[in-house]
Amino acid sequence: MEIFLNVLKESIKVTLFVLAMMVAVDFINVKTKGRLESILQTGNRWKQYIVASLLGAAPGCLGSFAGVSLYMHGMISFGALTGLMLATAGDEQFIMLAMFPNTALLMFGILFLLGIVTGFLTDFIVKKFNIKTCTDCEFKQYHPGQEGYRHYLRDHIWKHIVKGHLIRIFAWTFGALVFVEYTMNYIDFESVTSEYTLLLLVTGALIGIIPESGPHLIFVMLFAKGLIPFSVLFTSSVVQDGHGMLPMLSYSVKDSIRIKMFNLGFGLTIGLIIYLIGY
Repeated sequence: MEIFLNVLKESIKVTLFVLAMMVAVDFINVKTKGRLESILQTGNRWKQYIVASLLGAAPGCLGSFAGVSLYMHGMISFGALTGLMLATAGDEQFIMLAMFPNTALLMFGILFLLGIVTGFLTDFIVKKFNIKTCTDCEFKQYHPGQEGYRHYLRDHIWKHIVKGHLIRIFAWTFGALVFVEYTMNYIDFESVTSEYTLLLLVTGALIGIIPESGPHLIFVMLFAKGLIPFSVLFTSSVVQDGHGMLPMLSYSVKDSIRIKMFNLGFGLTIGLIIYLIGY
C-alpha cells in the first residue's frame, strides 16, 4: 500500500508538471499567434538543437517536459528532441551537484555539446533513411479569428491538453512507475562491484532505457563511493532521461522507442570510447 501511494503521488506530481509545461507552451504560442513556432522553425535548424539541448542539460525533468511539449506542437524536430533527451540526466542531476559538483558540471557541459551534435546527426539519419516520425497534434495550437478565454479553456486546455494528452500521460506515468518500483525490489545491482566495469557500463546503458529516474541513482551513488569509473556514470546518464520520456510515451510509443534506440547507440559508443581511454 505504501509503494502504491508513493507511486500515485509521484504520478500526480509528474502529470501536473507536464500540464504546466504544456499549458505554458500552448499559451505563449496562442498569444504570439504562432510566432514561437516561427522563431524555432525559420532559418538555421541549429537554433532548435541549441535550445533543446540547453533545456535537457538543465537539472531536473522540467526541461525535458517542455521539450516534449514543443515536439508535440511541432515546434522542434525529432532530432532536436533526441538531443534534448541525450543531454538530460533527470532529477539525479541535483544529487550529482550536491555530491561531486565539479565532475557533475563537467559532465553537464559535455552532455549539452553532445546533445547539439547528436540532434543534427539524428535528423540527418532520419532524412537519409526516410524514417517516418510523428507530425503535429491533431488539434491546432492557434485558431485564427477565435478569441476569448472561454474558447481557449474549452478548445485548448480541455479538448487538446486534458482530453488529448493528460489522461494518457497519467496512465503511462503510473504504469511505468508501478512496474519500476515492484521489479527493482528483486534486483540487487550494488552486489556488482567495480571489478565488472565493462559489464556495468552495458548494464547502465540498458537500465537507462527505463523511463524513470530511480534506477540511475544507483550508478550515481556507486560513482560517489568510487566504485565505478566516469565512463559508466556517463553512459548511464546519456541513455536515461529521468521522467522526461513518460509524456512522450503517451504521444507516440514508436517515436519514444526510436529516441531510446538512438540514444542507446550514442551512449554505448561514446561510453566505450571513454572507457578505452581509461576513465
